[in-house]
Amino acid sequence: MMDGNGTVTEFILLGFPPLISVQVLLFYVFLVFYMLTLSGNFLIVLITSATKALHTPMYFFLWNLSVLEIFYTSVTIPKMLLNFIQRTTSITFNACVAQVYFFIALGSIECTLLAVMAYDRYVAICNPLQYVLVMNTTTCIALACGSWISGFLNSMVHTVSTFHLTFCSSNRINQFFCDIPPLLKVACGNTLPSEVVLFTVGGAYGFGSFLSTAISYIHIISTILKIKSTEGQKKAFSTCTSHLTVVTLFFGTSFSAYLKPSSKYSSEEGKLIPVFYAVITPTLNPIIYTLRNKEFKKAFRKIIRLKSS
Repeated sequence: MMDGNGTVTEFILLGFPPLISVQVLLFYVFLVFYMLTLSGNFLIVLITSATKALHTPMYFFLWNLSVLEIFYTSVTIPKMLLNFIQRTTSITFNACVAQVYFFIALGSIECTLLAVMAYDRYVAICNPLQYVLVMNTTTCIALACGSWISGFLNSMVHTVSTFHLTFCSSNRINQFFCDIPPLLKVACGNTLPSEVVLFTVGGAYGFGSFLSTAISYIHIISTILKIKSTEGQKKAFSTCTSHLTVVTLFFGTSFSAYLKPSSKYSSEEGKLIPVFYAVITPTLNPIIYTLRNKEFKKAFRKIIRLKSS
């Protein structure tokens, strides 16, 4: 829809096939993923908050990540589910701006939180005697707050850069939520400055977090390989495998989605990749972090026993 001046007032999201049978199936599929994401991350938040033994830096950052994932998925999935029910795919211009801002902000925060969690593991494995001193309460709070603040500031830059453009020729976005690459694809005029901002600012932010994470793991792996006992190596590496899996999933899909020109934006790829980092990965994170975590499972069983008795 456009106003009297020919400016877009709402967007049409063309994310999925319009067939009713497909829409119904996708509604239930995404609803299941969303419920699993909420329940899994709420469980982590509740157990880490209620269990004193888990009041450590590693679980403090995991608590932050779980809270983040709850908000992250809630930015896009509820609106998508509502569109399935209403048989409409429209979103107002202002709602689109808000969705872009919070989605990019929370995604950016996840980048830095993953880097912070890698640093926490680096200190724990490479400098265990200094761990309590380095990762004290003040440092942990500062790192967490820095992640949240920097993420919202980074998103503000991208949101302003994207929505200063004019959308007058088309309001049909080839995606299931408002995102920067498909918006740039339908914007009028010269989108090069906005793409430069996406590559430079976004690339520096994302790659900086990834590089920090990679450096931490280079030191971690180097230290683990120096451990003489095989059992010691397995024990040290087991504390990192979950986080390393999440890092690979998140950064791999995010970079492939954002670090490419809008002219290279593929409709098929553009719809598939966001499903991974916006829907599937947040669902898998609680499973990945808790499935092989003996401390968490012990705390969970203890809480179940207390509730039962």
